[in-house]
Amino acid sequence: MKITLLGTGDSVGTPKIGCSCPACMDAKIGGRSRRLRFSVLVESDKGRVLIDTSPDLRWQLLKKGIKHVDGVIWTHSHYDHYAGFGDFHRIQSGVNVYGLKNTLDYILNYLSFMQPVRHDVGLYEPFELTGLNMTLVEVSHPPLEESAGVIIKDGKSKVVITGDSTIDIPEKSLELMSEPDLLIADAIIPPRAKILKHMNSKEAMELAALLKAKNVVLTHLSHNFPPHEESVKEWPLGHDGMEFEF
Repeated sequence: MKITLLGTGDSVGTPKIGCSCPACMDAKIGGRSRRLRFSVLVESDKGRVLIDTSPDLRWQLLKKGIKHVDGVIWTHSHYDHYAGFGDFHRIQSGVNVYGLKNTLDYILNYLSFMQPVRHDVGLYEPFELTGLNMTLVEVSHPPLEESAGVIIKDGKSKVVITGDSTIDIPEKSLELMSEPDLLIADAIIPPRAKILKHMNSKEAMELAALLKAKNVVLTHLSHNFPPHEESVKEWPLGHDGMEFEF
């Protein structure tokens, strides 16, 4: 199993339009602070799966040389996690898409012209995709009524993606998420403030400790962090194109 962080940015990406903060300036000159919006590529010897489809998906797929995927899992119905699916237009039709019922209802109302093959998935109900075991678990991303994290298993290897979430994750989900080989955690800002919809980097690291994660990488990052090379001295921030193999 191979995991690639196609995009590690928040809903506006870095650089943010009209901003000249240190991270945005680093991004503009090509530094690792440059972050496309959130998508994760999961590859096995039987195919490729996208976890969320960023508005920047076209460029992400071109950079990776990918022209076909075997499935898409949507964690929730915010535009920065699904809008790029339309970039499959005239490239691939009939894509298998997976998610919670209300999430799919909302997204497919917009993307029905792509004629995807819909697969409703229940929370805590494992399913197989490209030879990998997948489970959606409940997380907290107010004001949305439903948002999911994703657990991916390949034999003895286990990867957990929190999805967009606060640290207030239900106990049942925490039990299933425990002891991952890799935790990919939402951490939108440094710990100088608490945010209602997401974790800050301190909370994400506290979650990693609670879950006893063997490795953790922070993603869904805003331009509020210092430039990447400075930030990684303190926090395990991910960067676009970062890869993990199991």
